[in-house]
Parts: sequence; structure tokens; C-alpha cells
Amino acid sequence: MEALETLTSSLKERIRARLDAFPVQLADVDDAHHAAVAITVTGTGFGADLPGLPVHEAWNEAPALILTRRAATLRKHAGQWAFPGGRLDPGETVVETALREMHEEVNVRIGEDQVLGRLDDFVTRSGFVMSPVVVWGGVRLDTEPNPDEVASVHRIPLSEFLREDAPMLSSLSGSEHPVLRMPVGSDYIAAPTAALIYQFREVCLLGRDTRVAHYEQPAFAWR
Repeated sequence: MEALETLTSSLKERIRARLDAFPVQLADVDDAHHAAVAITVTGTGFGADLPGLPVHEAWNEAPALILTRRAATLRKHAGQWAFPGGRLDPGETVVETALREMHEEVNVRIGEDQVLGRLDDFVTRSGFVMSPVVVWGGVRLDTEPNPDEVASVHRIPLSEFLREDAPMLSSLSGSEHPVLRMPVGSDYIAAPTAALIYQFREVCLLGRDTRVAHYEQPAFAWR
């Protein structure tokens, strides 16, 4: 399986090529409701500290994504899984915002030359447009959570997102579209973050132009 290879330049260039060929769909958005997130590919270190996810030394340079758990003190979406990200500052591009938020939330500085491309905008139930920026972090990427925003930082192996039970779909009363979740260990990540993970999997790892804007989010993500 491709995603189980070590974090090499061939994986980096394959992801870049697939994003270059992917026709990104953008959403209409005003400046006050536009956010960008960084989907950062890095190494796992020695595994990810998730319930039910074993630690294995062979994963040291296996590719992974950086996700966070939001601080419990935040007014919105406290404790939820998220990619580093936030609102665009005046005059910023989505790339500039995603990289700035990586630095502010997990103390990682990455240059624009390490941006591999973008995925589709995703309109959340809470009224924001999330613009995902895919970034190459490399093997050795030390992180330090900003306690004002982040409770913990996790490196989740890409192999978790290729599990046979992913994605998890469930019905939502009053909607024709299912809620999407992505399993990790014995836990799961819900949309909208899960929708971005699923599209990353489909486009960047499997080479499939899959759209995710129609997927629903659980009620707790609406607030």
C-alpha cells in the first residue's frame, strides 16, 4: 500500500502531482467567514498516542498527518479534532494563513516552498469556509502546542485513514446526505475535519477526484 512507504521525495512528488492535476472547487465567501487549515504530512516518530492505536518502531519515518485536539477553554468547538488553522487576517492568502496558524498553534515554521497544493473548500454548518492547504513537513518536525488554543498534538499514520472501515457513514435526520467520520485507533474524527482527511486520502494517496462538500456534520460541529 502506497501510504505505508517511508517519507520520501517520491511520495512528496506524487502528492504534488496529484494536487496539480486536481480541479479545486472554491466556495463564495466573505472575509469574515473565511478560514484556512494546514494538512501537514510528516513522520510519525514512534507512533501516535491514540486509544487503541499500537506504537511500533517501524513507523518512525512512516508518513502521518498532524492533527490537534482543541483546548477545552475555547469558546467554540472545544476539545474537537482539528487541523491547525483559523481565520484569514486582512490581506492574507489562504496559504499565508495556514502557515501562520501552524506556527501559532504548534510552533512549526514552514516555508511556502513546501506547500504541495490545495483541496476543495468546505462550507461548515457553523458558517465558515475552510480552505485546506496541503503542506510537506518532512520527517523531523518538532511540535509544541500553544496551550491557549491546543490541548494536544497528534501524528496519525496515513495507514489509519486507509482502513477498511473508513469512512464511517451514518444518517442524519432531516438530511439526504450522511454524516462522515474517519476512524483513528478506537476513536473517530467527525466532519468537517474528517471530510478534509477523506478527500486528502482519495486525491493525494489514491489518485481519485472525490468530492466531499455534500457530507453532513454531527450536531456538535454546528455550534
